[in-house]
Amino acid sequence: MRGSLFPARIVAASADGTRITVEYDKVKTKLYRKVTGHSSVRDEVHVALVRPSPPREEGFAEFKVGDGVDAFLAGGWWEGVVTEELDDARFEVFFQVVKQRFEFEAEELRIHREWVRGAWVTPIREEKDVPNTKEKKAELKEEIRKGTEVEVSNDEDGFQGSWFAATVVQVVANAKFLVRYKSLKTDDGKEFLREEIDAEHLRPCPPETFMVDCYSLNDPVDAYWNEGWWEGKICKVLHGGRYRVFFEGTDDKMVFAHSDLRPIQVWIDGTWVMASQV
Repeated sequence: MRGSLFPARIVAASADGTRITVEYDKVKTKLYRKVTGHSSVRDEVHVALVRPSPPREEGFAEFKVGDGVDAFLAGGWWEGVVTEELDDARFEVFFQVVKQRFEFEAEELRIHREWVRGAWVTPIREEKDVPNTKEKKAELKEEIRKGTEVEVSNDEDGFQGSWFAATVVQVVANAKFLVRYKSLKTDDGKEFLREEIDAEHLRPCPPETFMVDCYSLNDPVDAYWNEGWWEGKICKVLHGGRYRVFFEGTDDKMVFAHSDLRPIQVWIDGTWVMASQV
């Protein structure tokens, strides 16, 4: 199920190491069985769907509106967002996967963390107002300065929908920036390419995310290829944690491993939003 995690222990692994058998800590509830269709307390799953148990919260009980959280429900942890602070340390949480809101006590919530490259990553809580349209370019210029890590897009034929990592070398007048790419090099291959970019083709680096569950048909994704991230859509789910991705910008289809994909995030008025929520 998308957006849900259930405590379990590993009891066996396949010979090729791509799949493991897990046994859940307790018998699944009737609700979980009804949703998944599984009746056994054991499941065989792909390794990409498994992660260690996150660290326990130490005295954290102060959740705020907009916080990404996991809520304990039906024997598992479900990913959601706090949408309202209620009385008596209770909170309303919205679940994107079911498009519904439920109320929880603070003890039933934990801060949502992502398991990224062998480490736990906690989203940074941002305390700022969303800039209006007139202020957007001024805000971007103030936020992005020399040394800022960014991603740069390109509208040229064959590059539509691509984003390449770069570092801001200099802030130029009229909302333009001189950047040095991290992977693209000059024609002679001796130095990393430098280029002057306007604000419309530049954004901060998105927060690192990792899709714990399998991607589904038509999910929007970024695929890492040819030294950059390319916007596409899952057009076929293959075996072994692989996917065929369609790139509308270039009208191409390619196969990628789960680890070479990330959910598309969109930079809107100073805030990162999942493309699936736009």
